[in-house]
Amino acid sequence: MKSAIIAASLLLVTTDLYGESSQQATIAIIIDDLGHHYDQGSQLASLPYPLTLAVLPKRRYSKKLLELAQQNKKEVMLHAPMETSHGFQLGKGALTASMSRIELQRTLQESFAAIPGAKGFNNHMGSALTSNKQAMHWVMQAVNQRPYYFVDSRTTAQSIAAKVAKTYNIPTLTRDIFLDHDISASAIDRQFKKLIKIAKKNGSAIAIGHPHQVTIDFLKDALPKLDELGIALATVSALWQIRHPSEAMYAKRTQAHHSNALSYLAQ
Repeated sequence: MKSAIIAASLLLVTTDLYGESSQQATIAIIIDDLGHHYDQGSQLASLPYPLTLAVLPKRRYSKKLLELAQQNKKEVMLHAPMETSHGFQLGKGALTASMSRIELQRTLQESFAAIPGAKGFNNHMGSALTSNKQAMHWVMQAVNQRPYYFVDSRTTAQSIAAKVAKTYNIPTLTRDIFLDHDISASAIDRQFKKLIKIAKKNGSAIAIGHPHQVTIDFLKDALPKLDELGIALATVSALWQIRHPSEAMYAKRTQAHHSNALSYLAQ
């Protein structure tokens, strides 16, 4: 597993038979929904691998798990609850289309304040909100001048969240695979193999998993074997840097022109 753990500023390379170097296929694994259960969350925070942990704001164990994750040098992101198309209850920090701009942005800022040290954010649920142009512009305006990245969890094929984030020059990535939509060891294994295949084809890939015990047990077994598969594991910020080797992560962060935002809304 030596070469599978990489720092955010490093680009791993492998050498082929002709002495030419090429980028090692790299995956990032985000674990969503942390904050409800301490036992599972603490197991994940303690794993000696660069997982990225997405913590829900103001849940019973959010603060304790955040502290443990940071003690173990894990990258942490805000898991921002967003309105679904199915009317599911979202709890504290929920962002909905019925909110005013001020209310939505204040709620999001309060959620970030509850997860100090977060490097970025992704959406918790959000099938309704991430397809809402106005709401997504308000969300991205709220973080436009802050050093955060955004990962679109892609809970709906209609999501425009990543597209809007990019108009504000927010470093943006999107999920490729859900590891445990089907909560069984065999299904997780299939999804993990798909993740590896995508990474080898495209150079990198992003998976999202959840703090189910079956997922944790699978990762404990699978992660030590990545090196022999020729796969590196990176944090989300490291993966972004690998995909943009000649750019500083926030170098392009400037406020989008009002005219650009209006023209996008008109599309």
